[in-house]
Amino acid sequence: MVLVAIASFAISFGGLISRYMEDADAWQINIHRSLSTAAVVAVVFLLRYRGGAARQFVRIGWPGIFGAGLLAMAGIAFMQALTTTTVANTLFTLSAIPFVTAALAWVFLREGLSRVTVVTMIGAAAGVAVMLAEGVGGGSLYGNAMALVTTFGFSGYAVIIRRHRHIDMLPAYLLSAIMLCAVALLVRIGDWSISWWDLGLCFIWGGLLSGIGNIFFIAATRYLFAAEVTLFMLLEFALGPVWVWLFVNETPSTWTLAGGSLIMAAVFARTLYQVRVSRRVVVRGRLAGPV
Repeated sequence: MVLVAIASFAISFGGLISRYMEDADAWQINIHRSLSTAAVVAVVFLLRYRGGAARQFVRIGWPGIFGAGLLAMAGIAFMQALTTTTVANTLFTLSAIPFVTAALAWVFLREGLSRVTVVTMIGAAAGVAVMLAEGVGGGSLYGNAMALVTTFGFSGYAVIIRRHRHIDMLPAYLLSAIMLCAVALLVRIGDWSISWWDLGLCFIWGGLLSGIGNIFFIAATRYLFAAEVTLFMLLEFALGPVWVWLFVNETPSTWTLAGGSLIMAAVFARTLYQVRVSRRVVVRGRLAGPV
C-alpha cells in the first residue's frame, strides 16, 4: 500500500510539470520524456534478465508489439490532451480507464461483467460525456477527445497484457517508449532541442516519476487486491488537478468538476465495494481453514 501510495503521489505531479515548461511543445516533451523513461526501464530490464534479456524481448511477439503501439499512441494523445485542455479534464477522463478496460475485456476476452461494474461504467461514461459536452462550446473538444483516446489506448494495452499474462510484458513498455520517441522525432525533424530547464523537467517526469513510479506499481500489485490498487490510483487523478490549481491557478470549470465528480464517485464506490467483497472472501477462507 505504501509503494502504490508513493507512486500515485509522485505521478500526480505530471500535469503540474507540463505547466512549468518554458517553451517545449508536446512533441518535444514526448521526445525527451520517453527517452528518460526508456533509459530507466532499460536499466531495470537488463539488471533483471542480464544475459537472457534479448530472449525475453523476443518472447513478447506480435501481441507485445501491438500493445506497445497502443501504449505509444496513448502517450502521444496524453501530451496533446495536457497541452490543449485542462489537467483536470485529462486526469478525470483517465480515471475511467478501469471500466473501459473491463468493457474491452468483455468484448475481446469474453470476461463477464457484474451488475455493479456495469452501473459504475454507466456513471463514469456520464461523467466523461459531461466534460466532452463542455468542450463543444468551450473550445477544448480536441483536448477532451485526446484524453479519451488516451483512455482507450491504455485500456487496450491492459487487455493485451491480461490476455498474455504468462509473458512478462516489461519489454513492451520499453518498446512503447522507443516507438513514441521515434514518432515524435519524425514530427520534429531538426527541431528537437529544448532548454536545459525543460530537459531537466522531462527527465524528472519521464525517468523518475513515470519510470520509477510504474516499477513501484508492478511490485505492489503482487501483494494487493486489484481493487485496492485502483483505490490508490485515485490519488493520481484526484491530486493532479489540485496541484495545478494551487501552484499555477488553473481552476477547473463547473462542467469539469461536475463530470469529474461523477467519474470519481463511480470509481470510488465501485472500489470500496470490491475491497469489501475481497476481504470478506479472505476472512471466510481463513475461518474455513485448510481443506
